[in-house]
Amino acid sequence: MADTSKSDAPDIDDIRKTLEKQIAELRKEITKINKSISARGAEMLDDASEQASDFYETAAARASRTAQQLRSQAHAVSEVARENPGTTTAVVVVIGLLGFLAGLAIGQSMNDTHRRWY
Repeated sequence: MADTSKSDAPDIDDIRKTLEKQIAELRKEITKINKSISARGAEMLDDASEQASDFYETAAARASRTAQQLRSQAHAVSEVARENPGTTTAVVVVIGLLGFLAGLAIGQSMNDTHRRWY
């Protein structure tokens, strides 16, 4: 019986050593995987940052061009208004009158229909 327990002991030690070696290898693999995931995440973050920067630069350039065009058109309109004050006044009066009439029409249409005819 003593021989059987002695022969089992080396097998358990061998198994333990094998398992410890496999665990150490698995830890190394997990470390490699974590580094790989971290590197990939950093690459994705850099790509997203570049795309956002490109989008911002494009939008800023378009906004600048649009603002410049609006300034140019506003300047042209103000020049025409300065050169033709009578026409400008007439246009403003007509627009104001049309707005007033539209307000009256909307106000009348929103009133109670029975009260309109009395």
